[in-house]
Amino acid sequence: MANGIAIVTGCAAGLGYELTRQLIDKGWLVCGVDFNATAMRKLADESDAAHFRAFVGDITDECFAQRTLAQISRLGHVDLLINNAGQPSFKKPTGYTADDVARCLKGLTGMILWCVQTLKACGEQDLKIANVMSTAATRGNANESVYCAAKWGERGYTESLKAAYKGSSVSIVGVYPGGIDTDFYRDSHDYVSPGKQHSFMRADELASIILANLVNDLNLTVSDIRIDRNPR
Repeated sequence: MANGIAIVTGCAAGLGYELTRQLIDKGWLVCGVDFNATAMRKLADESDAAHFRAFVGDITDECFAQRTLAQISRLGHVDLLINNAGQPSFKKPTGYTADDVARCLKGLTGMILWCVQTLKACGEQDLKIANVMSTAATRGNANESVYCAAKWGERGYTESLKAAYKGSSVSIVGVYPGGIDTDFYRDSHDYVSPGKQHSFMRADELASIILANLVNDLNLTVSDIRIDRNPR
């Protein structure tokens, strides 16, 4: 698969930025979605206009999702959707507030909305959906109770999509990366020390592994991608 149209949510920083950059390098037209207008302008400025379109907005806004998919559909058939957007919240179990819960659930809400709208736009045919979650979707972690709850919800949604589209031309991939050395952790002011954060995986290396499994011309489909960092 090459030179297709891809949608990447949360594209302006961290793993989403690296996925976007590497897809562009492979010749894809990437329709990037992010709420950070400043970062999106920077990404657009450094990208070839023929291979990148910027859409700035809230992934949980259904009208924004519908409007964006209508615009993207005019460019052609969408081949790949990467749901990458999400926000962290790492606290002790008694430290969580309703705002923390709402922030964590944005990733799940956005994942559902963008899957629904992209599936509709594609007529539920010839589409690969990659839902980027976390190893927190595979286990319970101390001081990540609400974050884990949101990620387990994303995993349940992903598995349900697999069942719904089994045997069709729509393929669903669950992506479960471990800790990544990006601002995702640093900006959350969480319990992980800066020293430990720098032992996490590099976003560019992680993106290359994910895309090697997602974007290829082989007669196979990888249904789950779990990537852990080496222990240090």
